[in-house]
Amino acid sequence: MAIDIHGKRIAFLATDGVEEVEYTEPRKAIENAGGTAELISIKDGEIQAVDHLDKAGTYAVERLVKDADVADYDALVLPGGVANPDFLRADPDAVRFVRDFVATGKPVAAICHGPWTLVEAGVVQGRTLTSWPSLRTDVTNAGATWVDKPVQVDGKLVTSRKPDDLPAFCSELLTQVAA
Repeated sequence: MAIDIHGKRIAFLATDGVEEVEYTEPRKAIENAGGTAELISIKDGEIQAVDHLDKAGTYAVERLVKDADVADYDALVLPGGVANPDFLRADPDAVRFVRDFVATGKPVAAICHGPWTLVEAGVVQGRTLTSWPSLRTDVTNAGATWVDKPVQVDGKLVTSRKPDDLPAFCSELLTQVAA
């Protein structure tokens, strides 16, 4: 039976360097299940996605993170890409938004390098998560337990390692949003 999330609004926080498939596949899953997705960013206009390190598509920003209210959303998705979360974790408004979102107890889903922003927001201590393997030291230094598996759920925090994990990531994201 398909998951129905009509009436749910999901924020996707991303900027230039977002791994295209880690943005488009979860967004498609949300929209196919009846939810509304909104691309929030640290810059106006469009963001440049990548396919690994090569330029891919561009995507229209729907709201600036400095103008976004956590209360308006039912879940948050943090796609990866190497550059995207590195830019986000250097932006005080993005870090505040992530920190405030996690504090609500609503679902937060991060894939690949996406957990870097969670580390910067100081919200992983005592949690168990996964990520792209190169983030393992950052995650453990931030007080979390790192595991190597396709999807890890810790309360309402959903994490995955890489694009190959997207089916499991999207499935668990929808399950958490529907709960």
